[in-house]
Amino acid sequence: MNTLGLIGRRTELFGTDIGRWDAELRDIVGKSRFLVIGGAGSIGQAVTRQIFKRHPRCLHVVDISENNMVELVRDIRSTLGYIDGEFRTFAIDCASREFQALTSQSQGYDYVLNLSALKHVRSEKDPFTLMRLIEVNILNTIKTIQTAKQKASKKYFCVSTDKAANPVNLMGASKRIMEMFLMRESESIEISTARFANVAFSDGSLLHGFNQRFAKQQPISAPNDVRRYFVTPQESGELCLMSCLLGENRDIFFPKLSDQLHLTTFSDIAERYLNNLGYEPYHCSTEEEARERAHELIAYKQWPCYFFKSDTSGEKDYEEFFTENETLDMERFNDLGVIKNEAVYNAKMLDKFLASIDDLRSQAVWEKAKIVDLFHEMIPDFVHKETGKDLDGRM
Repeated sequence: MNTLGLIGRRTELFGTDIGRWDAELRDIVGKSRFLVIGGAGSIGQAVTRQIFKRHPRCLHVVDISENNMVELVRDIRSTLGYIDGEFRTFAIDCASREFQALTSQSQGYDYVLNLSALKHVRSEKDPFTLMRLIEVNILNTIKTIQTAKQKASKKYFCVSTDKAANPVNLMGASKRIMEMFLMRESESIEISTARFANVAFSDGSLLHGFNQRFAKQQPISAPNDVRRYFVTPQESGELCLMSCLLGENRDIFFPKLSDQLHLTTFSDIAERYLNNLGYEPYHCSTEEEARERAHELIAYKQWPCYFFKSDTSGEKDYEEFFTENETLDMERFNDLGVIKNEAVYNAKMLDKFLASIDDLRSQAVWEKAKIVDLFHEMIPDFVHKETGKDLDGRM
């Protein structure tokens, strides 16, 4: 299925820049050792492929998903084949003792790329999953940076999100706070990152859910008023690789807006998706109607769809990659913009945040409100969009 066509595009975003810089990318990769953390997720797999096909000296991939890691290896062997350099995968947690043992006995890595994250807005629905989001998006980032420094790595890269610019949900706010810690760590190791749009059909995404609903002959449900930017998995890998290898210290890469990169609704993608598969979308007025009529409609090449106005917590009305207060370099690349940062941070505030999280985690239970208050302290202009509803209450 043509992912570009489904998200309303005809051409890839970064072809010009990849073509211009590919010789340099290949030269750097060919003489370097890489550690990819979270390498079996959708973005992680895309980044791993971009590195692998340029023949690194060493490529180690770490991820907690054993099954996704197996598929990553099978996919690479079935398409790219083999390389002379060392390629190994490890089904371990980057916060674990096993990870520390792995990195301690390794020869070290020139580049450490952290693609692990809790990325769903729905992760803020309860204080327990929210604390896990903080652990993965912030605390594990700090831990893995320390590991990179101990092994004298040249560069550390991690993924941010467009939702970190003027965040309205706790996931985006966690990434914004992560960026604050990156500024402090950048004084002792080179760091770059990237903010980019939704990765089309990535694991767990609404578009990935379309595949699941179709395979199970279930109704497709999507908001018709939420407009988002989308990149393909390949584009996500290219963006991360260019930021990691070509970015200067504290750079944040993002896709430039263009005629190709435009906002589109989930409901429009759903209709293109079904048309591509030979079905006519049938608009149902309720979830119940969509469920009850699924078998009947599908038999006649119609697919039950329930499209609705979004009313869940943390949904941002618009997408943006940078704020008006950030300094931009829009000249270096054709299709990529770069946010230029100085090492500006409030050390006392960062330390207070870590101490407060440690205090909460030491308790038997904790309240979501206290975490939200802590986020407001870190980001004074943070406007948390709370409606009392979450995505688990939707079909």
